[in-house]
Amino acid sequence: MSSRPEALFPLFAALTTLEGVGPKIAQNFANMHVERPRDLLLTLPHSGIDRRVRDTVQGADLPAHLTVEVLVGPHRPPRNRGGAYRINVEDSKCAFQLVFFHANDRYLNAQLPEGARRVVSGKVELFDGIVNMVHPDYMLPVEEAGNIPVFEPVYPLTAGVTRAVMLKATTSALSKAPDLAEWIDPAQKRVESWPDWRAALEAAHHPARAEDLAATAPARARLAYDEFMAHQLTLGLARAKMRKGKGVVSRGTGALQSRVLAALPYQPTGAQSRAVEEIAHDMAQPLKMNRLLQGDVGAGKTLVAFMALLVAVEAGGQGVMMAPTEILARQHLEGLRPLAESAGVVVDILTGRDKSGARRAKLEALKFGKINILVGTHAVFQKDVEFDDLRLAVVDEQHRFGVRQRLELGRKGAGVDVLVMTATPIPRSLALAQYGDMDVSVLDEKPPGRLPIKTAMISTGRMEQVVAHLRTAIAEGRQAYWVCPLVEESEIIDLSSAEERFKHLRAALGEGRVGLVHGQLPPDEKDAAMRAFQSGETAVLVATTVIEVGVDVPNASIMVIERAESFGLAQLHQLRGRVGRGTAASTCLLLYQSPLSAAGERRLTTLRESEDGFRIAEVDLEMRGAGDLIGTAQSGLPRFRVADVEAQAGLMATAQSDARKLLAEDPDLTTARGQAARVLLWLMGQDEAIRLISVG
Repeated sequence: MSSRPEALFPLFAALTTLEGVGPKIAQNFANMHVERPRDLLLTLPHSGIDRRVRDTVQGADLPAHLTVEVLVGPHRPPRNRGGAYRINVEDSKCAFQLVFFHANDRYLNAQLPEGARRVVSGKVELFDGIVNMVHPDYMLPVEEAGNIPVFEPVYPLTAGVTRAVMLKATTSALSKAPDLAEWIDPAQKRVESWPDWRAALEAAHHPARAEDLAATAPARARLAYDEFMAHQLTLGLARAKMRKGKGVVSRGTGALQSRVLAALPYQPTGAQSRAVEEIAHDMAQPLKMNRLLQGDVGAGKTLVAFMALLVAVEAGGQGVMMAPTEILARQHLEGLRPLAESAGVVVDILTGRDKSGARRAKLEALKFGKINILVGTHAVFQKDVEFDDLRLAVVDEQHRFGVRQRLELGRKGAGVDVLVMTATPIPRSLALAQYGDMDVSVLDEKPPGRLPIKTAMISTGRMEQVVAHLRTAIAEGRQAYWVCPLVEESEIIDLSSAEERFKHLRAALGEGRVGLVHGQLPPDEKDAAMRAFQSGETAVLVATTVIEVGVDVPNASIMVIERAESFGLAQLHQLRGRVGRGTAASTCLLLYQSPLSAAGERRLTTLRESEDGFRIAEVDLEMRGAGDLIGTAQSGLPRFRVADVEAQAGLMATAQSDARKLLAEDPDLTTARGQAARVLLWLMGQDEAIRLISVG
């Protein structure tokens, strides 16, 4: 089935096929991202109004929406044009006023003749001590009161889409919703007491009480699950496609790994050992590995990655470790060298800098298997780079390693296993949404002997004290980072620039003691400034956020972040992780400009009180929402209409295991339930997935 099923045609027709929707209103709907009847079905009410008839407005907690039977009293038309038209009314216990602006006298006298009994429903407020109902939503003769809904759903609206238009269009869209075969596992559906798809839509759009609006209400939970399921099926199909390519079985002997473990001055953490086991298990399978290694700052990802590379070497192959920049590639090399020596394996580096003669010699060695592990930048993708037998590629996620690069890599070695490392702790819910096609190993323990980092908040008014503190620390041989938010002074934003701060600190601390690195510097100058800091020539490095990625200077034990309130939480956590890598106690000073906004204060205090990257990421997610956290544009995060990635992480996890189970049993979705799942993919607009099945 590679074209949309006929049953869904009405849901993907133009909005103008719905009652009450002309071209102009359809345009207004587009502002709500509603372009087809299907979008309207998944735009659920966000609250509701209780319109049960009550005796009186007396004693109600105002303002409130109330429905009462009244006796209509005298009309008081406005004295001047555009004034308020008032009608006195009485319920069973008290009198109040109905108020209308720009009113039509004839219409109001016909609808609300004096002496008649009417049921009115609307928002009741106290104004200047008088109880008013302004522009009632309903004014009906008592015998027609049954036409007022007992509980009325309230929908999101936009300019040009009124409540009445929304209700009419939604009712019309519901009438077009077909009955569809079930794609949910019957047992799962029974346990959760979920209704069928069509019944779930009806129930979600016609809530009978406030509880029906909760995300956990069966109808809503089911519709959210459907969105998650479609998304996870798409990721699962992409994953199957990745793994279709036959992998190479790489079984480690453990010989080289045990040498490294014997040479280590400490025991690996339980999380590290577990991750190495998971990776080794994947590499021994005939399927290609596609695994994400997620670890907080300083959780020891490098050791895990190196052990994985040793599995490739033990199995008679080669490994490659790729970093986004030359500085980081060299740093990886420095980190791996002592480990490689203890294992007796040959590690070398290839970057764009290698001169022709040296480069030729390296390529020769690589091709004949004389180099076991290659560290490099994307230069390893170049045409002339040939491996003898490449088994594993470890990728530092920092440079958004895309599908295209994975394919390039596949050409370098037939069944290359891929391990992607990320130093950004991602809350479980987002990891499922963003990396659902990958298997995930998490390092959630810190290696022994890492000292906690003391974090303090200091107002920018105390800048000179901070500089004095630095002067003392430098005299003791310590090094510090000073992070600034902007490169050039900007009139509009008074964030102090790196250039200015650099001059100020150089004057205060001495000419040759301060270096500067920022995004606008040519790469050679940037590298030179970093090297001078790494080798200890300079004691303070003034930088924009270019340093947050992976740079390792164990002697740097002070991190000053200026205007810390202007950074995101995850970024602050990454920056702080640049210190605390050596033996000295480290501090992170968050300089903020007062007064702090509530959000700014919450970010900084969260950071001060916690060093757990996963906890910090959770708070960040609560504060910013999923789209912002990873930049919706490049995140590949779908726009869910009913489901909430943050609040419903558990449901997402269930959908992931269900989707994987279904694809394991029915990889081409040909069974009855598989066919139903295809309809779900069409319904949710996952055309990408449908292409994968059709080509697959």
